[in-house]
Amino acid sequence: MKVLLVNYEFPPLGGGAGNATRHLAADLTTMGDEVKVLTMAHGDLPAREWRDGYEIIRVPSRRKRADRCTPLEMSTFMAGGAYSALKLFRTWKPDAALAFFSIPGAPVAWLLNRLTGVPYALSLRGGDVPGFLPDDLAGYHRLTTPLIRFLWKRAAFVTTNCRWLADLTQRTEPGLPVNIIPNGVDTDSHHPAPQRADGPPQLLLVGRLTRQKGVDILLEALSYSNISRDVRLDIVGNGDERAALEAQAKQLGLADRVTFHSYLRGEALRRQYQKADIFVLPSRDEGLPNVLLEAAASGLPVLTTRAGGCPDAIRDRETGLLVEPDNSKELAHALSTLLSAPDRARAMGHAGRELMIREFSWTKVNSRYRSLLTNLLPRSTG
Repeated sequence: MKVLLVNYEFPPLGGGAGNATRHLAADLTTMGDEVKVLTMAHGDLPAREWRDGYEIIRVPSRRKRADRCTPLEMSTFMAGGAYSALKLFRTWKPDAALAFFSIPGAPVAWLLNRLTGVPYALSLRGGDVPGFLPDDLAGYHRLTTPLIRFLWKRAAFVTTNCRWLADLTQRTEPGLPVNIIPNGVDTDSHHPAPQRADGPPQLLLVGRLTRQKGVDILLEALSYSNISRDVRLDIVGNGDERAALEAQAKQLGLADRVTFHSYLRGEALRRQYQKADIFVLPSRDEGLPNVLLEAAASGLPVLTTRAGGCPDAIRDRETGLLVEPDNSKELAHALSTLLSAPDRARAMGHAGRELMIREFSWTKVNSRYRSLLTNLLPRSTG
């Protein structure tokens, strides 16, 4: 096959969806397909680049930050991406296009389909689905829902990365068939440390510092008397709430127990997983966060909420513990349970890694994408 992947996020830009696109491009290439990725330009990244056998084409945009993108900046990708896709078609004709995100990726793929007949598929990720993060995105979704529904109905197939997001999609467009293909994880790069260093119990949270991630709930839980003052917490990520969270930690008397790190990736992030004992993500809303998969692949027991797709990745009482969102007392009780039974916590971490290898490796995930894309090839009538 010749496959065009369309995503305004691609490493080093963005987060989980960009990482998924990178692995899909590499795996499809390994399977013998010819792949090109259409993504956003930023800074001094090259306009065209070959990596692992596939080509990356970067569209000029007004994107200012690597880790996030405004709707206005996304609109520049829709315009530039559509132009670049049509220009590319003059010399390279893909059999199919797979776009990540209803907006801004799907309009690019739809216009290519409309003008050239190339079928397109969609991978929905969370914020591009009406109803996700209603406190933050309700206004945006009111404006975009008619366009989003139009794009979904004309796609050859639609995927989401968890059951909860599939249900949310079908509330917006009842009867729409939705395939569920989870995020994947590199179980070779993410693995347990050979030996845990001695020291106080170490918690880890990785995520954007916004209300969605519930970091404030974790800080409140840490301040309760049933949590030992020996416990330490590393928080990895940037976001608009960082200053407020640092102030909250100080107010709660946690300043000497909580360390804020900036946005990390690659080996620096893997080291954070390997030095931790427990991974905590008390999200209020979620799709299927890559960090849960990375933590489990690193052999950590995971304490998270029942929000969104988190239960798709974490088996309650088997690979970690699930609690209700926005409940610091329940979170503190679950955390105390794990801290007081380190052998049980380690067994959960081991079971979590086995689950990641068995069901969430990139090879398994991407073979499912390829199977669906293969169905878009023209059928022989001979």
